[in-house]
Amino acid sequence: MAVLGAGKIGSILLQGLFENGILQREHVTATVAHAERARSVAKMLKVKTGTDNVAAVRGADIVLLAVKPQQVKQVLEEISPAVTEKQLVISVAASVPTSYMESALNKNVPVVRSMPNTPAMLGVGITAICPGAHANSGHLETAKVFFDTVGRTVMVDEKHMDAVTGLSASGPAYIYIILESLAEGGVKVGLPRDLATILAAQTTLGAAKVVLETGHHPALLKDAVTTPAGCTVDGIMELEEGKLRVTLIKAVVKATQRARELLFAS
Repeated sequence: MAVLGAGKIGSILLQGLFENGILQREHVTATVAHAERARSVAKMLKVKTGTDNVAAVRGADIVLLAVKPQQVKQVLEEISPAVTEKQLVISVAASVPTSYMESALNKNVPVVRSMPNTPAMLGVGITAICPGAHANSGHLETAKVFFDTVGRTVMVDEKHMDAVTGLSASGPAYIYIILESLAEGGVKVGLPRDLATILAAQTTLGAAKVVLETGHHPALLKDAVTTPAGCTVDGIMELEEGKLRVTLIKAVVKATQRARELLFAS
């Protein structure tokens, strides 16, 4: 496996693959932009690391493209002479369509586009994947096995990938703001900050787990917590008055719109 751009997401995925015994360190070559960074990554991940993308790609069965969206075209054109149609390219670059990557490679190379998120670092991420024109079910299954090591994997139509970026890839930041605000509320009513943060974090985790494991609609679960004339309904009224619901919707919409622009952003 060649990992082009062994930054945060590339490193997280490699750690998951190593820990689950799916990939051996001696079968990995990683690349970064600068020699000094290469030495650091090699020491951290204990894999062969350099700055030569073409050399890394030669002989690899799978190429993980983990560079920034604006760098994708340059890197693909660079490695195109060395890439063969027997290899699989898996991209984690936000906003870059499979057709764009296929065109840059200038051959019928199987491409799988993915969009993971940062909770993958603890094995609780969510990754959406979709196939390019030349990727088959086997290629998708290979990608799924890889990303399942760092959380859940869902298969989506490519037309939804920018929306995935706006919701689940950007979403942890929204949740951290909500969590921080809940903890601040606890401090406001007299709780020690560390206790308020634990209460807010575990409550967020628990609520998410209930949604995932029961399959119930969040509105139904909300109603189960909201007893007549109780405390919760007063809190919900404040949230509605503050337009939390519409603000979160607008955040996802705005981030999705930005995702569509990233490829051509300076």
